[in-house]
Amino acid sequence: MTVLHVDDDEDFIALTAELLGRQSDRITVISATEASEALDLLEREDVDCVVSDYEMSETDGLELLAAVRERHGELPFILFTGRGSEEIASEAISAGVTDYLQKGTGSEQYAILANRIGNAVSARRSADEAERRRQRLEETTARLEVLFEDSPDMINIHDADGTIIDPNPRLCEQTGYDASELSEMKVWDVDHTVDPEDVKALWEEMEPGDCHRVDSEYQRKDGSTFPVEIHLRRLDLEAKDWFVAISRDITARLERERELQRAREEYEALINGMNDTAWVIDTDETILDVNDAAVETIGYTREELRSMTPHEFDAELEPDELSDLITNMPVDGIQVFETVHETKDGDRIPVEISSSLVPYRGDTVVLSIARDISDRKQREKQLERFASIVSHDLRNPLNVAQGRLELAREVCDSEHLDHVAHAHDRMAVLIEDLLALAHGGAGIGDVEPVALESVCTTSWQHVATADAILHIETDRTIRADRSRVAQLLENLFRNAVEHGDAVSVTVGDRPNGFYVADDGSGIPEDERDDVFHAGYSTAEAGTGFGLSIVERVADAHGWTVHLSDSDHGGARFDIVGLDFID
Repeated sequence: MTVLHVDDDEDFIALTAELLGRQSDRITVISATEASEALDLLEREDVDCVVSDYEMSETDGLELLAAVRERHGELPFILFTGRGSEEIASEAISAGVTDYLQKGTGSEQYAILANRIGNAVSARRSADEAERRRQRLEETTARLEVLFEDSPDMINIHDADGTIIDPNPRLCEQTGYDASELSEMKVWDVDHTVDPEDVKALWEEMEPGDCHRVDSEYQRKDGSTFPVEIHLRRLDLEAKDWFVAISRDITARLERERELQRAREEYEALINGMNDTAWVIDTDETILDVNDAAVETIGYTREELRSMTPHEFDAELEPDELSDLITNMPVDGIQVFETVHETKDGDRIPVEISSSLVPYRGDTVVLSIARDISDRKQREKQLERFASIVSHDLRNPLNVAQGRLELAREVCDSEHLDHVAHAHDRMAVLIEDLLALAHGGAGIGDVEPVALESVCTTSWQHVATADAILHIETDRTIRADRSRVAQLLENLFRNAVEHGDAVSVTVGDRPNGFYVADDGSGIPEDERDDVFHAGYSTAEAGTGFGLSIVERVADAHGWTVHLSDSDHGGARFDIVGLDFID
């Protein structure tokens, strides 16, 4: 307790501080000899009690009391004076002094003073604490009233017999009853799913402060019902068994849960109905989920696969390569690559994996669809063997025949030899087309920037175009395998000139690709689905492989080819889905 002692006698101030300190180690004394000094100290220090003389040179104690009351309210103020009379005591009490005590010559008076100070400060602190509690109670009550009246949740207070004592406006609004009607009803008149005896037994088991949560169903005044989530708490009140029930309409939440469940069931039906294996992988490379095909194909149980990473059954890619693929997934688009999966029994399955980022249970994960490409790999091997046969077993005899033809020309000049030479040339073209078709199944080589104008010019020079004219109306650069793009263009140019009788061929831009159009005879609409099939040709001398090669090259790059009529009545081929370089 900090005590401000005000007296114009400095010796007496020192004595009082000494003797009060002996009486109680809880008391700290600061002093002032004048009223103005005392008031300044009260502004700067945290003082618990003022002890003041009555008669002082500058002013008297009652004038100081008036100033203290004006500035510091009910701060404890004890008049400790040498003058004693009923008149002074009466005047002091009327002025609002906390206590009045005459100075004495013995130490007993200081024991009394210390006790009076302690009582005054304790009383003041108790009053302050009571005031703070009263203010907190008022504030809490005000907040509770606002929460009760304006709460978006339904609230009712009921007793242990189930009688609703106080419903809030939201409960009235949701149920269709007014407050007076609800106040005459029982809890089970609204919550029609509960059994009165069961719910009473629950209430009896609850201790003050206990909370119980339950999902139930309320019935409106018109007989309709709606689902609710109820939080029930027993109030800690003396002599009253009251309960507060806070309820929330969960119709929207249940509908969302049903929609999520339907979506989950549809997702599982879709994923598990696939013949290809499906994998959900997080960014830490842990398998989160797999479909039935993955379990059946790889041979591990679903639980085993969920405890694994793709590295454990990928038999071709190095761990770093696979991690880089997962880490560097494109934000938009699909990542496609080939690898080999090893089953639990040790079998190896070549697969083509298409991966993309998708949302999954609040996170972004990798969804990978792995397609078994064993048949495709087998066909590629067959094509490679076929290419070897074409290259070795057909080219060598053809070269011998061409050599013998040249020798025959030296000894004989016959028009029949020209026909033989034409047949040799035709066989050479056929072999080149067959080789190109076989190579088309092996993917593409290095991808690099390719200027369309340049590759068009070069490809045109490699085709027998007679008097036809090429118009290049593009200056774009694409990312592609240059040699394969040249192969695609050569076959389109050859198709236009040799099979379409075109005299003008145009290469131009379109928003997501380019087109090759001619002014020839075009391709009938009923034949357009067949022209890309290997071996199909409308020309007597055609191999039927040219447009099949075009489609193979486009597919290898991830492009698409569309066939339609050109503006001049010929054929128009649109190649779309390209990656341009600005």
